[in-house]
Amino acid sequence: MAGCRGSLCCCCRWCCCCGERETRTPEELTILGETQEEEDEILPRKDYESLDYDRCINDPYLEVLETMDNKKGRRYEAVKWMMVFAIGVCTGLVGLFVDFFVRLFTQLKFGVVQTSVEECSQKGCLALSLLELLGFNLIFVFLGSLLVLIEPVAAGSGIPEIKCYLNGVKVPGIVRLRTLLCKAFGVLFSVAGGLFVGKEGPMIHSGAVVGAGLPQFQSISFRKIQVNFPYFRSDRDKRDFVSAGAAAGVAAAFGAPIGGTLFSLEEGSSFWNQGLTWKVLFCSMSATFTLNFFRSGIQFGSWGSFQLPGLLNFGEFKCSDSDKKCHLWTAVDLGFFVVMGVIGGLLGATFNCLNKRLAKYRMRNVHPKPKLVRVLESLLVSLVTTVVVFVASMVLGECRQMSSSPVGNDSFLLQVTSDDVNSSIKTFFCPNETYNDMATLFFNPQEAAILQLFHQDGTFSPITLALFFVLYFLLACWTYGISVPSGLFVPSLLCGAAFGRLVANVLKSYIGLGHIYSGTFALIGAAAFLGGVVRMTISLTVILIESTNEITYGLPIMITLMVAKWTGDFFNHGIYDIHVGLRGAPLLGWETDVEMDKLRASDIMEPNLTYVYPHTRIQSLVSILRTTVHHAFPVVTENRGNEKEFMKGNQLISNNIKFKKSSILTRAGEQRRRSQSMKSYPSSELRNMCDEHVAPEEPAEKEDLLQQMLERRYTPYPNLYPDQSPSEDWTMEERFRPLTFHGLILRSQLVTLLVRGVCYSESQSSASQPRLSYAEMAEDYPRYPDIHDLDLTLLNPRMIVDVTPYMNPSPFTVSPNTNVSQVFNLFRTMGLRHLPVVNAVGEIVGIITRHNLTFEFLQARLRQHYQTN
Repeated sequence: MAGCRGSLCCCCRWCCCCGERETRTPEELTILGETQEEEDEILPRKDYESLDYDRCINDPYLEVLETMDNKKGRRYEAVKWMMVFAIGVCTGLVGLFVDFFVRLFTQLKFGVVQTSVEECSQKGCLALSLLELLGFNLIFVFLGSLLVLIEPVAAGSGIPEIKCYLNGVKVPGIVRLRTLLCKAFGVLFSVAGGLFVGKEGPMIHSGAVVGAGLPQFQSISFRKIQVNFPYFRSDRDKRDFVSAGAAAGVAAAFGAPIGGTLFSLEEGSSFWNQGLTWKVLFCSMSATFTLNFFRSGIQFGSWGSFQLPGLLNFGEFKCSDSDKKCHLWTAVDLGFFVVMGVIGGLLGATFNCLNKRLAKYRMRNVHPKPKLVRVLESLLVSLVTTVVVFVASMVLGECRQMSSSPVGNDSFLLQVTSDDVNSSIKTFFCPNETYNDMATLFFNPQEAAILQLFHQDGTFSPITLALFFVLYFLLACWTYGISVPSGLFVPSLLCGAAFGRLVANVLKSYIGLGHIYSGTFALIGAAAFLGGVVRMTISLTVILIESTNEITYGLPIMITLMVAKWTGDFFNHGIYDIHVGLRGAPLLGWETDVEMDKLRASDIMEPNLTYVYPHTRIQSLVSILRTTVHHAFPVVTENRGNEKEFMKGNQLISNNIKFKKSSILTRAGEQRRRSQSMKSYPSSELRNMCDEHVAPEEPAEKEDLLQQMLERRYTPYPNLYPDQSPSEDWTMEERFRPLTFHGLILRSQLVTLLVRGVCYSESQSSASQPRLSYAEMAEDYPRYPDIHDLDLTLLNPRMIVDVTPYMNPSPFTVSPNTNVSQVFNLFRTMGLRHLPVVNAVGEIVGIITRHNLTFEFLQARLRQHYQTN
């Protein structure tokens, strides 16, 4: 089969091509890879399309190459550099917009509530203060949830979806302008609404949308935005810009351009080249520069000073000048860091496990219900979060003594950090020179709370830190997955920083390690917990180093993240991979398991093909396109012994036979004899040669029907004219007739040919058929016309379409005996959508798509292999 909804095979989980659920036997479920846990089987699944990352080297593309010279090539490259710069600048401006309004709304909310709390603490009207806080939070969260109803794909952080996109899976609506608007406005409302979410994750998604849309100079949401820009009209080019945009989002969020580049390489892109690395880094630098320039100018009035590199500023780590025994970290501390990495991995695995169960519950009980239920769930989470924050701050906090030692020095950046820390201290219900440690953590923006844990010289009560960690852990786990734009980086960092600060307090107070710097342990705790949740290593290490501006933290952060990842991987996957799996997206990993090499391409391919002929009637093409959902079709001719008889009186048959004879290379007889083993589907020529030496054998009565057909030597294949479309009523022998493979043509190409009337009559030569240019073929990208919207009254069903100039005559192919690991590496590294399986005499025997290479499908085939051997 040539693909189902963009290169996926006929059945995906329990969804078939037509979208209806079928009843299958346990044996069929095993073959199809559907033997999942019982609780997984009832989850809704979606059959995702794949993206076309492979080039189609057809005649229109070759015409473009003929007109290309070095001057045009350099101009094309210059335009690409300008586009990545523009993507970086626009991503930085999106980050500036989100940050400005989050600060504005947060200051408004906390300013009103804090004044009310201070007044009501004496008058005894704290319930009124709680109602005011609830009013602000519920309104903001309601607005954010409404935006998600407009564009549901804007929910969450967007990182799992962008990871799927860069892997080759097309998630509908993920890179549309409407998604960007709902994401940007929604995340500022959800963060300002007091939910335990961050704006850094959605920045990655926003940057990817900017990268996908800006080079197109057009919008589906705003159709009047149309600019004649002929460049970058393919999924291959868009993929590179999405990689650059995602990296720019990381750079803008953390002020870490190198970390953003590594994030796009490590977690995002499945396909990479050396030239792309420099462009992605340049795009990340542009985003960091833009955001830093405008934020520094707006906040400090010092335009061009570049003091705020990212949305999240960790400040400068430095021991107090009065404490001579303090060190940022020592070799002895590495042992504690390893233990913290183990604990962080366990905590991250627990977080992922609980969040996965919550996500499954939502998929079964919340998502099938009316959309208003999702809004009510978001409001419920906001209500509970607000009440917990208010009650914990008023009741569970302790009054702690403020530090009398100065925190700042001559460095302007450190002075800024000191001012931020001191200004965010909350003194609710505490006498002079003391502060409420719980309120200081809860009644501040999350970034300010992180700075408190990193740089506050005053102490936090161990009980306060423990309660804060537990409450924040549970509420953040509950929040991630509701219908609002939400990130996970900052909540994980804050939760881990509380854990690290708790460890430092215990080591100082109860073990007597006076040299410990609490800020270092808070940073290591943040890295341990975040690494245990997201399971990133290289990119996260560089992001944290760039955010702290302290290269000496490189080794402890790296060790902690490695240990946290190894510990967490022992129990489950990272949070983003879990959500990718719950969506049913066929994400391909970096490589297959070693035992998968027991399988061959013939074991995993789809042998039931739907194909077209080089010269096919419009009636047949329309029938094929309207009765299948495949996104590519092999172009074939049949191997017939009596070709001359078919040529008489049938111009269409004659055209196809002439094309076959002119396209197939002749092979020597001895080359045919050793061309393939008899385990793969033999060609008609090979059967005839074998018949001269091997007597036919009677198949066993209980053998499989397909095997019986393949072992027959003299069974004549039924005649089928090329103007007859493949039918589901075909017998097994009709389905597996020998078909000489000539190329691959996409559904979008066939529909474009029909829409533009590219055809000729049977009384004419195929040379009279109109020719389309490359620009005309790509004009409707990325939304090609649908065959069901085609007006059939304008088409003459007897007209013939010559598809050979527009098919890809040289796609990647594999032999039936190729190892699965080789198939997987070729498919993934080349960014393929369809991989035909062709035997040694040029006959197509099956096709491999993304679905055939997923972990679940390969496991099912491996089990079948063990049962039959």
